[in-house]
Amino acid sequence: MFHKILIANRGEIACRIIDTARRLGIATVAVYSEADAGARHVRLADEAGLIGPAAARESYLVAEKILAAAAATGAEAIHPGYGFLSENAAFARACAEAGVVFIGQPAKAIEAMGSKSAAKALMEAAGVPLTPGYHGDEQDPEFLAAQAGEIGYPVLIKASAGGGGKGMRRVDEPGAFAEALASCQREAAGAFGDDHVLVEKFVLKPRHIEVQVFGDSHGNVVHLFERDCSVQRRHQKVLEEAPAPGMTAERRAQMGQAAVDAARAVGYVGSGTVEFIANPDGGFYFMEMNTRLQVEHPVTEMITGLDLVEWQLRVASGEPLPLTQEELGINGHALEARIYAEDPDAGFLPSTGALTHLSPPAASAHVRVDTGVEQGDAISPHYDPMIAKLIVWDRDRDGALARMRRALAEFRVVGVANNIAFLGRLVTSPAFAGADLDTALIEREEGHLFPPPAATPRDAWLIAALAEVAQAGDDLAARLDAGDERHNPWCVRDDWRLNGRGRRLLTLRDADDEKTLAISADGAAYRIELDGETTRGGITRRRGADLTVVLGETTRHVAVALAGNRRDVFLDGRAWTLHRVDKLEASGEGEEGGAGLLAPMPGKVIALIAAAGDEVKKGDKLLVLEAMKMEHTICAPADGTVKAFLCSEGEQVTEGVELVDFEHA
Repeated sequence: MFHKILIANRGEIACRIIDTARRLGIATVAVYSEADAGARHVRLADEAGLIGPAAARESYLVAEKILAAAAATGAEAIHPGYGFLSENAAFARACAEAGVVFIGQPAKAIEAMGSKSAAKALMEAAGVPLTPGYHGDEQDPEFLAAQAGEIGYPVLIKASAGGGGKGMRRVDEPGAFAEALASCQREAAGAFGDDHVLVEKFVLKPRHIEVQVFGDSHGNVVHLFERDCSVQRRHQKVLEEAPAPGMTAERRAQMGQAAVDAARAVGYVGSGTVEFIANPDGGFYFMEMNTRLQVEHPVTEMITGLDLVEWQLRVASGEPLPLTQEELGINGHALEARIYAEDPDAGFLPSTGALTHLSPPAASAHVRVDTGVEQGDAISPHYDPMIAKLIVWDRDRDGALARMRRALAEFRVVGVANNIAFLGRLVTSPAFAGADLDTALIEREEGHLFPPPAATPRDAWLIAALAEVAQAGDDLAARLDAGDERHNPWCVRDDWRLNGRGRRLLTLRDADDEKTLAISADGAAYRIELDGETTRGGITRRRGADLTVVLGETTRHVAVALAGNRRDVFLDGRAWTLHRVDKLEASGEGEEGGAGLLAPMPGKVIALIAAAGDEVKKGDKLLVLEAMKMEHTICAPADGTVKAFLCSEGEQVTEGVELVDFEHA
């Protein structure tokens, strides 16, 4: 076994690998960009080295810098994690030439699967069923459009290199093919340095099922059963589970054998995944192979009781697989939800900023949280905006669903937009709860998943007021302690008055409303007047942001995160944001904003679709911004005229900069 390894990655996967290495007594070396100097994976590793600027292409994707760090620290092996250089055959070969073990697939296996087109041909020769489509080298747009016509719409355009939903578009009719192809090619070139695409039949109501495979250098190959990854948006996975619901023993055996055959065909050594598209009728087709560990590997670990990173390390050090196929089994059911800094109500637009409050559910035998950030860390515009992976396990799917619902309700994030409330609605949606799964589930359940905004409940206002009073008491106590006046009777703040009880007024506002609450002491509790009604309430327990409050006759366990004038109330699995209004401060409201369109995040302008002087309708596409490895289309907010573009193609823009001078009709 290795004594020291270097982890050529960042975020939650680097932290995940460090956990296993530490348990096995293996020293770890982290690498980091300038943007990640204070990152959690750097804090956890035994050693860490700076490898370049924030941009991944100048740091995490530079093989020479990774190898130099390994040489400088004496690392015997390099674990690439997933993403970045994990499926880079040239890097795997360079590691071998430098005398460093690459903890991943051999270069020849990566090359075989690096091109989806070449992989399809290899799988066809191995007898693995394929989706009908064109997988050749001809890339002329007219030729590809003709192939799409022969295949029959709808079709799926896919980047031949890479994955993660980048360079992938569904096309439903011929008129949309050219634009979709151009977008796929741009995205593929930017993400993978290769704009080669393939065109396949889009299977209606498909399920995305992948099989975890493992091989060793002794000729052994096994599968560790399947995962259902059907719940996706923009072809990126949102929820994963293992085993796949409704999977029969016969179908599991067939898919497992097909996956093992595929792995043998390319000489697998280490971890990988064979991905299939499954029809409702039970048929399945090979989609692609990933020659690396996957984001969703924890659900497989939870149902098998295995540590797949440990398996990777043992296989890479020359050991045989720890278990045979006959010794592997499934125990229970596991679900994984990806917690992202993104706004589902704004088209899942990524969000950046500091995590001013981060409180995941407590870890246990049933709940696991894999994360690369802690409270106070920031979600950077330079990398994937994942906050954490939430994984739950129970004896069956219903039990796991109940665990997931509770864990999501206990997961609290403040500082960035996030998808926790969306995930909570997703796991309670009739389709998901009933295992009616396919890759269009989110679109099918749109009414349930994207309800109209709800008014902030009365209890949220009251709880925020109680938290405000408690915080004011803490602030006063700190000042009294600092001045040694804690026992001065003139400094007591109990609202006592000679002719009655004192009242303090607190003004709070949410997105649509502003309310003033009157608060007065009532023994150990308080009386709070709101909208003409009075409620008696108090706090019986405080631990950080976690509170036990009594409102009337009801006791509730809640949380309130206070930062500046912002109060985030976590109540009944929802987060409600209120702001304290200081009437003595200038609000700054009422100023008219400009008529321009602002960049929603830092990014690169890659295409101007409209032209200055164009009259456009609401929703018409104006330009395309590339940020966080994905394309984001900026559309007209209303009918109007594009007076001028204030940016140019290829320009790097910062968040909030004006992009378009737009005149409303």
